[in-house]
Amino acid sequence: MPKNTITWLGHATFQFTTAQGTSIVLDPWLTDNPTCPIKREQIEKVDVLLLTHGHADHTMDAVAIAKDHHPTVVTIGELAVWLEKQGVENIENINMGGSVTLGDVTVTMTRAHHTSTYTIDDQLLYAGEPAGYVLRIEQGPTIYCAGDTDVFGDMALIRELHAPDIAILPIGDRFTMGVRGAALATKLLGVTQVIPMHYGTFPVLTGTPQTFREALRAANLEKVEVIEMTPGQTISIGG
Repeated sequence: MPKNTITWLGHATFQFTTAQGTSIVLDPWLTDNPTCPIKREQIEKVDVLLLTHGHADHTMDAVAIAKDHHPTVVTIGELAVWLEKQGVENIENINMGGSVTLGDVTVTMTRAHHTSTYTIDDQLLYAGEPAGYVLRIEQGPTIYCAGDTDVFGDMALIRELHAPDIAILPIGDRFTMGVRGAALATKLLGVTQVIPMHYGTFPVLTGTPQTFREALRAANLEKVEVIEMTPGQTISIGG
């Protein structure tokens, strides 16, 4: 029987495949990503492309994937302008708190505490507010993808509104929250399973799954399951 799955492609790039066969790619950085085990051309199908913000380590392959697979692209309006200038079509422009249903998945945009820029003609331009997403899979789990962010108190509202089952949280520090912040985020969200991301790509990203587990224990959250994935690994997720 088909299952819902998650594949980690290194750093902050994930592919979700629902039991009904919908393929969702989040923040595609495959080209020149030192932790990505595959080439962009090896991705066989993309129905939905989600972009949290404009930084290159989250959008490097966005235009190429959009042109290769013609997915529905979900992002904020300012980043949509950049994509349109690159010839990308079929963009669903949403904003904080807004939702769009695409087949068997409903996508809701949430806040993130970070920055967001893109480059046109060597000029660094504002790419709108950074974001996270809640993915509500029909007859499957609800997944909170935090994007690049620090912990913030309104994660408690994400818990109240969306009750996520699984959170995908950055733990690397330096450019996002570190393990202590991620542990507090876990508490605010009320999730029992966390997939760490945005760590190990470069030496400056010092957080690790082990130090994250230690931070969870220190916060009396030792029952939370840290799902430590390796780049290229696919796991099944229940609902």
